[in-house]
Amino acid sequence: MYQLPELPYAKNELAPIITEEGFDYHHGKHHLTYITNLNNLIKDTELEMKSIEEIIDWSAKENQTALFNNAAQHFNHDFYWKCLCPNSGGKSVGLIDDLLTRDFGGYENFKSEFSEKATKLFGSGWTWLVQDLDGKLEILALKDANTPLLYNKKPLLTLDVWEHAYYIDHRNARPKFIDGFWEIVNWDFANLNLKK
Repeated sequence: MYQLPELPYAKNELAPIITEEGFDYHHGKHHLTYITNLNNLIKDTELEMKSIEEIIDWSAKENQTALFNNAAQHFNHDFYWKCLCPNSGGKSVGLIDDLLTRDFGGYENFKSEFSEKATKLFGSGWTWLVQDLDGKLEILALKDANTPLLYNKKPLLTLDVWEHAYYIDHRNARPKFIDGFWEIVNWDFANLNLKK
């Protein structure tokens, strides 16, 4: 059975972009609810032995919407918490910086395009930096619980733009929350996710 992952930092370390209260609701309530629902849906089935990626793949192919939504939201959130880090942010570093220059013309161009797609994604969803099978980087803005795993893309970074991700700390000011993301983005994690 799946469990709520520990945050890789203290809940007060990303304030004021994400406050302790924001984490209490987003991590402690929203993410936990997806896990509880997921566990209830797979209980006493052969899916209990499957990886989260396998459950996502199977539920998408079999049109098991409730199972897909909860499994994908667990995967997405678990990945998202690792995309954040105190005392990080700023310009990209390491190999990913070279690839952003190659595929977007530099960090500033990438940041602008990613922020625009995150801002304009209507309703709920996620904005992802991914790597395709040929190693090229691209930005995907995906609705609801959708995930790059369904498109054979390797996730490198993501930003949650569901309203519950930012409403407590920023009310309806999604662009302000997106601006703050660049102050706490974890480039080390993005570099770890690159295909070797």
